Amino acid sequence: MGRKVNFGLWYDFRNPEPWAMPAERFHARALDQIAAAEDLGFDSVWLTEHHFTDDGYTPSPLVLAGAIGARTRRMRIGTNLMILPLQDPLRIAEDAATLSLITGGRFDLGVGGGYRQLEFDQFGRDLRHRPSLMEEAVAVIRRAWTGEPVRFEGKRFRIGDLRVTPAPEQAPRLLLGGLSQPAIARAAAIGDGFLSTGGIGHDLYAEALKAQGKRPEDGAIFAGHWAIVSDDPEREAAKVGPHVLYQANTYIRWGAFGPPESTPEFPDAASAIAGGLYELWDPETAVRELSALLTAWPQIRDVHFWGKFPGEPFEDGWRRVELLASKVLPQLRKALERAA
Repeated sequence: MGRKVNFGLWYDFRNPEPWAMPAERFHARALDQIAAAEDLGFDSVWLTEHHFTDDGYTPSPLVLAGAIGARTRRMRIGTNLMILPLQDPLRIAEDAATLSLITGGRFDLGVGGGYRQLEFDQFGRDLRHRPSLMEEAVAVIRRAWTGEPVRFEGKRFRIGDLRVTPAPEQAPRLLLGGLSQPAIARAAAIGDGFLSTGGIGHDLYAEALKAQGKRPEDGAIFAGHWAIVSDDPEREAAKVGPHVLYQANTYIRWGAFGPPESTPEFPDAASAIAGGLYELWDPETAVRELSALLTAWPQIRDVHFWGKFPGEPFEDGWRRVELLASKVLPQLRKALERAA
């Protein structure tokens, strides 16, 4: 049997001005697209989380995961990622357990530390406490999924003799993401896998596994890829440019890539594509580059691509989804079978 790698799509549900459409219609179109992607052969869908944004970036990925679970049959559903320090660990353990039960074990819980001061302030959490909030919450969630009473005494959480029921019959994989060396080391130490963004940190993850006495080849990487694949990459760059620029600069303003005051925004779409996490490929290049990625990192278990960029028409994103399904994924799957 060949090596199994899932290929999926990534959604943030952003619906920004000046391209916004009515929110109910937007959510219905997105869910329709995700269900149709399963029929095209995509193996997974990934949801992310932010709060108090101007563009509707989803604050409720677990609610969406339940809706997707009801619309799909085999597709794995994961979060890449939820902001764990903002959560009550028992509450998220309950919701994730329920998602596992109603989807037949198809749910994976991916979490990270977050970075927006606004979110931490509103939820009453201290940004400086992210390491302990993360580590303690992961410990609580794992105990909660056993179905046994949770007894925990830490810096941030105190829980006495409480059981989470019903417990999942198949505990979700608990995946950790991040861009910094400490966050990636934490994924290696306490995660079931590493959620990467734009290829950042694969080498650090392997090094961290080795430093902890683990075999790097036993790691698991779930790679959020920022490829833009089109039969005509130059035309596609011009078309998607305003949406890519919006996405990249919003993340910079929020502090995703370092302190906003010292991280310059991109002045135009061309510079965002050239200097951001994006890769602009035709299908042949995509097959070659992704094959090389999978060969270099046998730890990769999943590669997922943005289903659409913020404000982009659904039809435009869907054309790239169909192109991936018809001209890229079949070749990658054949290459994996040959390699095995």
